[in-house]
Amino acid sequence: MPKSSHAIMKTASSRRRFLTSLSLAAAATALPAAPPAGDGKLRIICFGAHPDDCELQAGGVGALWAERGHHVKLVSATNGDIGHWREAGGPLALRRKGEVEAAAKILGTTVEVLDIHDGELMPTLDNRRLITRLIRQWRADIVFSPRPNDYHPDHRYTGVLVQDAAFMVGVPFICPDVPPLARNPLFMYYTDRFQKPNPSTADVAISIDSVIERKLDALAVMESQFLEGGALGHAALLPRTPADKPKRIAAVRASHAARYLGIAERFRKELKQWYGDARGSAVKHAEAFEICEYGRRPDATEMKQLFPFFS
Repeated sequence: MPKSSHAIMKTASSRRRFLTSLSLAAAATALPAAPPAGDGKLRIICFGAHPDDCELQAGGVGALWAERGHHVKLVSATNGDIGHWREAGGPLALRRKGEVEAAAKILGTTVEVLDIHDGELMPTLDNRRLITRLIRQWRADIVFSPRPNDYHPDHRYTGVLVQDAAFMVGVPFICPDVPPLARNPLFMYYTDRFQKPNPSTADVAISIDSVIERKLDALAVMESQFLEGGALGHAALLPRTPADKPKRIAAVRASHAARYLGIAERFRKELKQWYGDARGSAVKHAEAFEICEYGRRPDATEMKQLFPFFS
């Protein structure tokens, strides 16, 4: 590649970083404080790689917890600033932050987007400390993350970072500025379709039928990702007439609904295990999760306390 091309690429990359940092700094606001201790409510924190991952994987169960008064936080480990085919940098990061904030209002959850460039998340010591602090600050009872085998490096490293924090959240002399957790949380993975090195399984499956419309509403406000196709989208997805947008929204909602219909069918056995044969057979839409061996290993009684949806 000619030297001038290298210089152009370096300049473009520097400009993207500058615009992202500048725009996010201008929009910075104080993050919501952790919920008060001793209120008798569960504290759940979900980690995803990008602004939409947590909502896709756990938006339904998050809404179920939230409507019962429990505290649910969705954290994006990157700011999503290259996650579109037409735009990037600070403007896209701000757009995606606004989308997940709008989704959080629908779901009843709390959201935080970390200022790390999309596509550049690494399992560094600084990032391990960051994740450890976030889990401690939320005083989490349950922590969700992707498994560390996935097509996207940001997904993989989000999983690695959360795994690496699973022991550290209780160690007093790492991140001593935030009190360690007295009890290790339950760490759980989102389920996926990857088969190697080992396929995803489900230790618990949850009906989201009562909140499926709310979840679809929340996903629909993420127009950059779903209506417009995100990083691999194209101009043909954009509405050409006023009548096109409602059709596009309906198609996206149907596609998302089919995803959760598929999870219910895939984990029908687990649904029957937790809800009983009759109720488990009737579930249409579900989310499912696998226990990570690195955290707490609750028995069935404690699982029903942590997931109070089966009675």
